[in-house]
Amino acid sequence: MTGRYVALGSSMAAGPFIRPSAPGAPFQSGRSSLNYAHVAAEQLNADLVDVTFSGATTAHVLTERQHGAPPQIDALNGSEELVTITIGGNDVGYVPLLMGASLPAIARRLLGARLRELFDRNAREQALDGVGHSLEAVGAEVRRRAPLARVMFVDYLTLLPPPGVRAAPLSAEHVNLGRHVGARLEEATAAAAHATGCELVRAGEASRNHHGWSRQPWAVGAGLPLPWRALPFHPNVAGMRAVADLIVQQKVKR
Repeated sequence: MTGRYVALGSSMAAGPFIRPSAPGAPFQSGRSSLNYAHVAAEQLNADLVDVTFSGATTAHVLTERQHGAPPQIDALNGSEELVTITIGGNDVGYVPLLMGASLPAIARRLLGARLRELFDRNAREQALDGVGHSLEAVGAEVRRRAPLARVMFVDYLTLLPPPGVRAAPLSAEHVNLGRHVGARLEEATAAAAHATGCELVRAGEASRNHHGWSRQPWAVGAGLPLPWRALPFHPNVAGMRAVADLIVQQKVKR
């Protein structure tokens, strides 16, 4: 492949805190030159346009500006051979929920109402009920604007250990809620890919044994944000390379 590749998505695709940053990337984007799009583009010899942006929602992909950046979908011009999409987690508060749950109790009390809303199961269910429609809207519009491209939804890496394995310092209640949100988001992504004729890269399934508490993690577990490692509850370098390999393998199969 030597054609145009556009990467769309949130921080799970951008790679915040993974050094070095992508040349010319806005500071707020957290876009790494070692994220899965950059690694896959190098392997495929593709002309990469990476507009992934930390904090992005499906609305930021489709219609809304983010820190001055235009909607991500504006990067498409119809000549693309490959488009990858990792989005939806911020719509349902997935990573914010986990990051909030990992804070010390005193910090959780100070943040008060915002965290109570994130930890409210009914609120998470309501958000999850709507994310499928939003993901389908993304898939349909990408297919419309990039009719020649192979469009791949890339779902989230598995962030939490399986039942029966502790995820300290998170409480069992918060871990169970996080697992539920992650599983529902994975299902919604698969359904949206199927409904819109897009492909699905099953990063979540591939990383079941590489969660943040495993011996060979593809994502960072709970902890303080530190400048010399990836952001907590986000892919690390190994995770980005693994996802890139999944994309490349799927791309060259056909």
